[in-house]
Amino acid sequence: MVHPRRRRSDMVSRRFRRGVYLVPGLMTLGNLFCGYACIVYTVRGEFATAAPFIGIAFILDGLDGRIARMTGTEGAFGVEFDSLADMVSFGLAPAILAYQWGLTSFGRWGWAAGFIFVTAAAMRLARFNIQAGSGDKRYFAGMPSPAAAGVVAATIFAYPAGLRETSGAAPVMALVLVPAFLMVSTIRFRSFKSIDLQSPRSYTVLLAVALVIAAIFAHPAGVLVILAYSYLASAFIEMATHRLRRRRPEVAATPAEQE
Repeated sequence: MVHPRRRRSDMVSRRFRRGVYLVPGLMTLGNLFCGYACIVYTVRGEFATAAPFIGIAFILDGLDGRIARMTGTEGAFGVEFDSLADMVSFGLAPAILAYQWGLTSFGRWGWAAGFIFVTAAAMRLARFNIQAGSGDKRYFAGMPSPAAAGVVAATIFAYPAGLRETSGAAPVMALVLVPAFLMVSTIRFRSFKSIDLQSPRSYTVLLAVALVIAAIFAHPAGVLVILAYSYLASAFIEMATHRLRRRRPEVAATPAEQE
């Protein structure tokens, strides 16, 4: 005979497990909502309100994966749902935001540039799904779509007035096309998913995160622009540093070979 208390405890544990399974999905749903909200506010011309939704989607996208791994609730449905949400929030939403903000004066060339960004984001997400679990986990092959969308969103959030003349809007082409080509490139970008919060250095990481959060609250527009473009430039800086390190042994070996 099963004890009534055991039945109740089993029912509670089952409900808890179901609730835990829902948490990553709710995070992904919030990510999707942020992309949709960004598009709605963009159509209204409220760029200062639209751009931060991409930043919120960025945070939710980072949380859903971590929570799923921590709770052991990863699944095929969650992976596909996350990719579709990312396509809206980091592909379609930033492209429409950039077009309405500064590419309308280019006419068809403007929406063609936006479409290139959308295509690059779709290709980047598809490649990430195929290569998941393979390669060096410390790096991404190509710029991640959330970071590329972050460059667009941070720039527009810092200057939400918009650009209407073709002469002044020319840099917007670079704002859209450069991240697009970086997404489909093979340039390595540092991944922060490999950071172990249980290591002795976790206190330093947490302190750095706290300083970044404080800086964002103090001056959100400027700090977000610095963070977005610093990450974009970091891949090239690391690439140049790596090449210099390779050349140093060759230069040092040259005098010995001459003797």
